[in-house]
Amino acid sequence: MDRTRPDDLYPPIDPYDSGMLDVGDGNLEYWEVCGNPDGKPALVVHGGPGSGCTPRARQYFDPDRYRVVLFDQRGCGRSTPHASDPATDMRHNTTHHLIADMERLREHLNITDWLLYGGSWGSTLILAYAQTHPERVTEAVISSVTTTRRSEIDWLYRGAGQIFPEAWHTFRESVPEATGPTGLVTAYAHRMESPDPAVRERATAAWCAWEDAVLSMEANPGPPPYSSRPDLAQQAFVRICAHYFSHGAWLRENQLIDEAHRLTGIPAALIHGRFDLGGPLITAWELDRAWPDAELTVIADAGHLGGPATKRAVLAALDGFAAT
Repeated sequence: MDRTRPDDLYPPIDPYDSGMLDVGDGNLEYWEVCGNPDGKPALVVHGGPGSGCTPRARQYFDPDRYRVVLFDQRGCGRSTPHASDPATDMRHNTTHHLIADMERLREHLNITDWLLYGGSWGSTLILAYAQTHPERVTEAVISSVTTTRRSEIDWLYRGAGQIFPEAWHTFRESVPEATGPTGLVTAYAHRMESPDPAVRERATAAWCAWEDAVLSMEANPGPPPYSSRPDLAQQAFVRICAHYFSHGAWLRENQLIDEAHRLTGIPAALIHGRFDLGGPLITAWELDRAWPDAELTVIADAGHLGGPATKRAVLAALDGFAAT
């Protein structure tokens, strides 16, 4: 299917199949498939962690050439139980659980291997999955590259305060009990486990306000990307983020860069904005140097949310891989 212009997304499409997959530990994972049932398999790995998949992600793929799979990771979107419910046990929600869930989904859909597409937290999960199951990944398209190193977490929730000191002061003062270099994120994780809904709501509002502040210099014609989400979606997002980041995503520091040699033979497009304050370019640059088959495109005028040039680069990469 042709797009009207090179920077146009493909037209909106609806799934032709969907369901809830039992992935264990009492979790049911929402999934959907759209496009061509006989097309090239591709998996959309959403960000957050805890953001959930969106219909817009379907539009990056040529529906005539791709069989596109989307899913909501544990605890968010339409998957159950939802992390906004304080009774939901977060012990069974880790990076390793999500990798296993992706494999169960692949097997459930009778897919031998697939292209992976995602950004931000999605890039971390793509890398972790691909390094665990490299034989199952044909290509990868990754934007807003992160590896969730503790140094990256420290930058996002402390270092960026040098640029937005007023907003960071409010973010910091919302958890006065926080101590040490990792204490801020851990304190928010504890607040999100409180049985008191008012405590959870205040922590959610403070976290989302900070996330919005970090992205406030980017061209974004829409509402604030985090604070404008529905209340329960916000609570799930913050609870899952704080849970993952307080544990360093259960990855060794620098693990995904150090183990990038495991991705040899997997072609990849890395696309990153030079003005990404949520995830500075250094991570994408280091990954590009460590991954023999990756090609990094730096978008000069984009940040974490991307922009027209980022969209064009993603579309070009997916269109290029569609024929392979």
